[in-house]
Amino acid sequence: MSTQLQNTSARKVTTRRLTEMKQRGEKIAMLTAYDYSSALIVDNSGIDVILVGDSASNVMAGNVTTLPITLDQMIYHAKSVIKAAKRALVVVDMPFGSYQGNPMEALASAIRIMKESHAEAVKIEGGSEIRESIERILSAGIPVMGHLGLTPQSINKFGTYTVRAREEAEAAKLIEDARMLQEIGCFAIVIEKVPAELTAKVAAELTIPVIGIGAGPADGQVLVMHDMLGINQDFSPRFLRHYADLATTMHDAFASYVADVKSSDFPSPAESY
Repeated sequence: MSTQLQNTSARKVTTRRLTEMKQRGEKIAMLTAYDYSSALIVDNSGIDVILVGDSASNVMAGNVTTLPITLDQMIYHAKSVIKAAKRALVVVDMPFGSYQGNPMEALASAIRIMKESHAEAVKIEGGSEIRESIERILSAGIPVMGHLGLTPQSINKFGTYTVRAREEAEAAKLIEDARMLQEIGCFAIVIEKVPAELTAKVAAELTIPVIGIGAGPADGQVLVMHDMLGINQDFSPRFLRHYADLATTMHDAFASYVADVKSSDFPSPAESY
C-alpha cells in the first residue's frame, strides 16, 4: 500500500485531541462511513473523525429520511467501521426513537452502541428538549457530540430541509443550546445548514469544536461520503463539493464487465486455471 494510503501509524484521534486541535487552530476533517472496506480507506486517508451516520438510512437502505433506521442497524454498521478504524475517532449517530422522551431508554441505547460496537462516542440531535437524556448518557462516561440547526430526525416537524435559524428567535435558541451542550459536557457540536455568520459566532464563543455542514467555515467540516464521491447523484445542495464522480466510474466499469462477459472476452486463458 502506498505511503499516501498507509496512515495508520499516525497519532490516534481522541475527544481530547479534538479540543487541542481547536485550540491551535487546526481544522477537523470528518466524514461518514458505514462498512469495513470504505472505512479502511477513509481511516488511512488521514480523516480525523469517522461518523457512522444515520444517513445510512438514505444512502445504504434507500429510505427517503433518516427516521426508519433502527438501533440494531446502526450497531451493525458501527461494528463494521470500528474494525477498520485505527486512527480516526469513531462517532455513532443515535437513531430516531432511541433517546427522545425517555432518558433511561437513551442511556440504555447509548450503552448498547458502546458495548456492542466498541464505538468511541455517540452523536445526538437536539438541544434543551433532550438535555436530561444527554446528561444521563454523559453520567455513564459516554462521550457525546451534539447536533444543532437542521436536525434531519425532526424533518416532519420542520417540513423542509431549508436553512434553519434565519430568524432571530431560532438563532438565539441555537446559541443557548450550544452553550448548554458545552456546559453539561459534550465534547463537540455539529451545526447543520444555518447561516455562516451564526456558526462563526458559536464557534468563537465555545471552547469545544464546532463542526459545520452547510453552515459555512467552522472548526471543522463533515460530509456524507456517498455525496462527496458523487455516488449519490440525486443530492446536490449548494454546500456540497464533489471530489469525484464515482457513479460514472462505477457505471462504466460495470458496463465494460458486462460487455466482456457477453463477448466471451472474459475470462481469458490467462485469467483461467
